[in-house]
Amino acid sequence: MAPITVVEGRRLALSNLEKVLYPATGFTKGEVLHYYATVAEVLLPHLRDRAVSFLRYPDGPDGQVFFTKNVPPGTPEWVTTAEVPRVEGPSRMVLVQDLPSLMWAANLVTEFHTHQWLVDTPETADRIVFDLDPGAPASIVQCCEVALWLRERLADDGIEAYAKTSGSKGLHLLAAVRGASSEQVSEYAKELAVEAERAMPRLALHRMTRSLRPGKVFVDWSQNAARKTTATPYTLRARPEPTVSAPVTWEEVEQCEAPGRLDFEARDLASRVQDHGDLLGPLLDPGRAGSLP
Repeated sequence: MAPITVVEGRRLALSNLEKVLYPATGFTKGEVLHYYATVAEVLLPHLRDRAVSFLRYPDGPDGQVFFTKNVPPGTPEWVTTAEVPRVEGPSRMVLVQDLPSLMWAANLVTEFHTHQWLVDTPETADRIVFDLDPGAPASIVQCCEVALWLRERLADDGIEAYAKTSGSKGLHLLAAVRGASSEQVSEYAKELAVEAERAMPRLALHRMTRSLRPGKVFVDWSQNAARKTTATPYTLRARPEPTVSAPVTWEEVEQCEAPGRLDFEARDLASRVQDHGDLLGPLLDPGRAGSLP
């Protein structure tokens, strides 16, 4: 029987804490839960009021991996849920609003993925995102070059950008925006991706075509579509090691000269948060959101 833990007055059955989920490092499910508890202060603000999709890997990244968008069976009644619009009709999804619901979701062994809009205003995007995905032999180094170009281009339009690792092999660029629909943000993001390709034709690519991608960075603008989600800041990823989608400074991006330079695992985040706080905190300030031109 799973031990019962009380988190802020909520009773949770946390199971299989000794189970190794990342064999390459021996990282256990208990350590997954400890990681999420450790970063809850900076993670929760990026989850709050956003419908959450879970990428679940209960037997580790080498086992079955599957997306859960609807409210999972057995979800406690105290976990907040909301009806959200979907292409195929409305759906009820989970909102991770507090530490108990974060720990409940982490016990399912999950990556957290969120939309670029808040659940109360699904018709209005509040973030723009670019997923910079390198095609070998390109790496995070080339992603950083493209990110720096996009940062300056966004700044030309009065939009301040921030970066985080994808937790895999690429980089995510995010900015807070206001007064636009997901469709308008998607159109603007595509325009900038096309501009990036024109400015750096040997480096950047705005199309997903596989045959074009070797040696280039795919500037994925499509995750701004209302139905799409992106890995939430600070989420663990289903990779061989317990890598994290970690916020990074622009100085780190500028100084990225070798693959692996911006790889961060769960064990790295406590000290980073202590040193930097939430590097993506400005995204949460409505007063710092930019307007599309």
